[in-house]
Amino acid sequence: MRANPTDAEQELWLHLRKRLAASGTHFRRQVQIGPYIADFVSHKAKLVIEVDGGQHAERATYDAERTKVFEAHGYRVVRYWNNDVLSNIDGVLDDTQRAMTATPTPDPSPQGGGE
Repeated sequence: MRANPTDAEQELWLHLRKRLAASGTHFRRQVQIGPYIADFVSHKAKLVIEVDGGQHAERATYDAERTKVFEAHGYRVVRYWNNDVLSNIDGVLDDTQRAMTATPTPDPSPQGGGE
């Protein structure tokens, strides 16, 4: 767990508490899921929000493993770059709102047709 959130995490946290809490969704910061710590989690919406800095461009395999673990625990995962949070917070929040209300694809997904 990190004691000092990034500027982007602080910005998103401020808006998650104000805008999305009004819709009845509560997020928590730095929540352990399996062996990993997720940046933001809504248990009610079963949604994990990850805010990634430039170092994540070199850690795609690590991030993919984290996502698999979060999904195995029943969470959907959305990721935003720090720059997106800092320069387009309304777009990030709109996208997060859509992710909270989206119906996840069944696993396994229906194939259609039939045998």
